[in-house]
Amino acid sequence: MTTAIMVGPHADHPRPGPLAPYETALRDGGPLYLVRTDGRREPLDVDRWKAAADTADETLLARCAGPTLDIGCGPGRLVAALVRRGTPALGIDLAATAVRLTVHAGGAALRRSVFDPLPGEGRWSSALLADGNIGIGGDPEALLTRTAALLRRDGVLLVETDPRNPDRSERFAARVEDAAGHRGTPFRWAALGLHALERLAPTCGFKTTGTWHTDDRAFAELIRIGV
Repeated sequence: MTTAIMVGPHADHPRPGPLAPYETALRDGGPLYLVRTDGRREPLDVDRWKAAADTADETLLARCAGPTLDIGCGPGRLVAALVRRGTPALGIDLAATAVRLTVHAGGAALRRSVFDPLPGEGRWSSALLADGNIGIGGDPEALLTRTAALLRRDGVLLVETDPRNPDRSERFAARVEDAAGHRGTPFRWAALGLHALERLAPTCGFKTTGTWHTDDRAFAELIRIGV
């Protein structure tokens, strides 16, 4: 399958809504936080997202054997690294700034939700849910089921999970907040540990074929099963 370069709008300024602080942090740098409705804050590692792929990332990229979809690609470090490896790749992200940065880094990107129609449905060899993106939409079961439909039979899904608690399984409302204290509107999010992901995977069309830890990060490799 050939993946064409498809780019969304190149807006440099954040739009109103849940993405505004995220886009500001991608463009200008600085801290970004996930703030839950109960006030708890979790730092988001924007500096790592904007840097080149690191050693832990390389353990994911080495398992991408063919055309790869990076779901929630951010500024595109994984897409760009795959292109340098000669692996066709497409990133998708709701943030226009993320799309622009991915293209600037040498990758292909599309401003789209994973739940929207996408090119190559049912034919992708690999997909990535890195950097906690198993939380997208606040419903990991729905996200995994949707991702299974995007992959070919025996396609590989590579997921990054919470490294601190393998049994963690949470769904919650949150906002993102930038260094200036600006908050986006609330959205649904989720967090899973490795054991929780392994329990959920078979109900969504996947079999777990490997798990590992690298540089205080936790990952799983899932294979799409079924018709």
